[in-house]
Amino acid sequence: MAIQRHVTVERVRLKFAAAHMATLGEELEPLHGHNYLVRARVEGDLTSDRWVIDFSQLKAYVRDVCDHLDHHFLLQRTSPLLDITEHEASWAVRFGDREYVFPKEDVVALPIENTTAELLAEYIAETVLERLREHGHANIRRIAVDVQEMPGQAGGYARDVES
Repeated sequence: MAIQRHVTVERVRLKFAAAHMATLGEELEPLHGHNYLVRARVEGDLTSDRWVIDFSQLKAYVRDVCDHLDHHFLLQRTSPLLDITEHEASWAVRFGDREYVFPKEDVVALPIENTTAELLAEYIAETVLERLREHGHANIRRIAVDVQEMPGQAGGYARDVES
């Protein structure tokens, strides 16, 4: 039986408030927002210091992503259903007869097809994974992130990490 060790961080400032409009089938939700909560877990081998990762390091990596998303409109930049145009100072989003124009400083254009909790979790996990690699955390073998839109309602993403 293989031994697995993990570290989980949640709550302590691992949250963000943001607006979005997810597509559901061929429909677009009305513009609305959530107070999202994020939970991240990494699994891996113990370091020479006998831990997977320092809690404060993992929290900092997750918090940086949350801070980047906080108080913005989350734009699903690669949506096949939205007509999105980037202007010098704004983003224009069209869906059928509906058109929205957002000042650029209020938008985080994400490389995802939809702003579902599952895809937000993937974006956060992959961004945190980049930070883990940049800072030499080669012992991490798996990452998992859950994004809660409201109590009892969360989407998640998990994957193994190549060495």
